[in-house]
Amino acid sequence: MRLKYVLPLLIQLLWARQSFAHTGFHPVEGFASGFVHPLLGADHLVAMVCVGVWAALMTAEPGRLWRLPATFMAAMVLGGALGAFGVEVAGMESAIAASVLALGLLLLAKVRLSGVLASLIVGLFAVAHGYAHGLEMAQNTAFTAYAGGFVIATGALHILGIVLGRCLLPAPGMYRIAGGAASVFGIALLAQVW
Repeated sequence: MRLKYVLPLLIQLLWARQSFAHTGFHPVEGFASGFVHPLLGADHLVAMVCVGVWAALMTAEPGRLWRLPATFMAAMVLGGALGAFGVEVAGMESAIAASVLALGLLLLAKVRLSGVLASLIVGLFAVAHGYAHGLEMAQNTAFTAYAGGFVIATGALHILGIVLGRCLLPAPGMYRIAGGAASVFGIALLAQVW
C-alpha cells in the first residue's frame, strides 16, 4: 500500500467530528440498529479490525486464531451489561481512544504475547467499548435484539481483520503501516476526548 492511498484516509479520520459510534447520534433500537451501529463509528470499526489483524499476526492455528475475537465479544457483552444496568465507570471515552492507540502500537511493533496476556488486554479494551454502547442501550426496550446485532457486526469486523491480517503475512511491513495508521487515529481520538 502506498502512502498516497493512506495519507488521505488519515487526514479524513483526523478531521472526523463524529468519530465515536456512541455519540447519541444513531438510533438505538432493534437488531438492525445494533448491527449497523459498530460500522458507523470509526473508533469501534478500527479497534475491531485491529483485534482481527493482531489475532492473525499472533497465530495461524485455526483453533487459537479465534481466541482474541471471542474474548473481545464476550467482554464487550459484559461491558454492555454494566452500562445498560447503570453501573458508573469513569473515563470510558479515554479508555476507548487509548484502546485504538494501543492496538495500533501492538501492530506497529508486531508484538506477540502469550494467549492469556493478549486475551486479558483485549478483554479490558472490550469492556470499555461495550460499556459505552451499553449506556445507550439502557433505555432500549429491545436490549437483546440490539445487543445481538451489535455482537454479530463486531464478529464480522473481527473476521475482516483476520482476513486482512492473513493477507498481510507475506508483506510484514504492512503490519507496521496498518499499526501506524491505527496509532495516529488513536492519538486523534485521545485529542478529541481531552
